[in-house]
Amino acid sequence: MSTTVPLLLLSDARQMIERSIAAAGALDVACSIAIVDASGHLLSFVRQDGAMAGSAELAIDKAFTAQIFNNRTEVLGALAQPGAELYGIQHSHGGRIVIFGGGIPIRFEGRAIGAIGVSGGTVAEDIAIAEAGSSAS
Repeated sequence: MSTTVPLLLLSDARQMIERSIAAAGALDVACSIAIVDASGHLLSFVRQDGAMAGSAELAIDKAFTAQIFNNRTEVLGALAQPGAELYGIQHSHGGRIVIFGGGIPIRFEGRAIGAIGVSGGTVAEDIAIAEAGSSAS
């Protein structure tokens, strides 16, 4: 039995980045936006003029985290609090795990095919920008 695995294409990633840039503009936030593929590797990235230097790595790592755990980073954050199931998870994977909002898996027919990560604003702004980028056009 053959199963077709959907792929996140560069053209898809570029559209997501454009939607994210529009949302960031509406919020007046300069940010970094990263899209990773199903393996968690960087597919596309942009750091807007004026975005904090530290936002670049955070955006990439938020996308990585969302993809490898197939979950939103703010959800992982709740599970990583002292006494919770995943307490300490942020120390795994060489410190690349980010447990605050801004990383969202990109799903197609229920399967995670990549993820978006945004950093540069408040957590709420990063989440809103990532949601705008990951939404269907």
